[in-house]
Amino acid sequence: MKKIFLFFVSTITMTIALWSQAYEDNIQYDKKKQQAIAIDYSYPPEAAQNAIIQKMERLGYKAKEEKGILNRDKGFLIFKNAYVTDISVDKLDFFIKVERKSRKEKDESTLYMIMKKGDENALLTMAPEDINKAKSFLNNMLPEVEAADLEIRIKDQEETVSRAEKKLKDLKNDQTSLEKKLQENKASQEATQRDIEAQKQALGVLMGKRKTN
Repeated sequence: MKKIFLFFVSTITMTIALWSQAYEDNIQYDKKKQQAIAIDYSYPPEAAQNAIIQKMERLGYKAKEEKGILNRDKGFLIFKNAYVTDISVDKLDFFIKVERKSRKEKDESTLYMIMKKGDENALLTMAPEDINKAKSFLNNMLPEVEAADLEIRIKDQEETVSRAEKKLKDLKNDQTSLEKKLQENKASQEATQRDIEAQKQALGVLMGKRKTN
């Protein structure tokens, strides 16, 4: 039983490790196919994107995002003239795109990283060891992606709790309003009952004044 358990844990660990290995791929940018380093994460695109933005911000670089309805490069994050020593001794321009892995796999994403030096794609001239460094850069981001995903889930849960608390508050306010209306209704009933009794007495007096033959 122990051996089966250890095999199961080992299999899961290997699966996670294999899933998170970066590889070379292509993606369309600036009207042409660009060589890029890519990696698949078993987390939603928002988590992967938040992780890379936060990582680059810690290095001192803010992202500029490609926008515009007609912009074919919409969604790319651009980090210009960035010095990332884990990858290269040279300053490079980084173009990052995070996409959902497929329509069905909404909680799995693929991150693409294009690196340019000037107008040239850096992957075309990078030494093999630097390409491996770029892959390791993305491989080592897994804990940060996990942390970013946790923060997203915490935020979502906080919003769920907040909505539930607001609903309870509204229900309590409705109850208070209803109880007030019930009290007002009861007071109105009692006043109406007193008025009926008074009107009946007045009616009795009037009827007592009838002349009988």
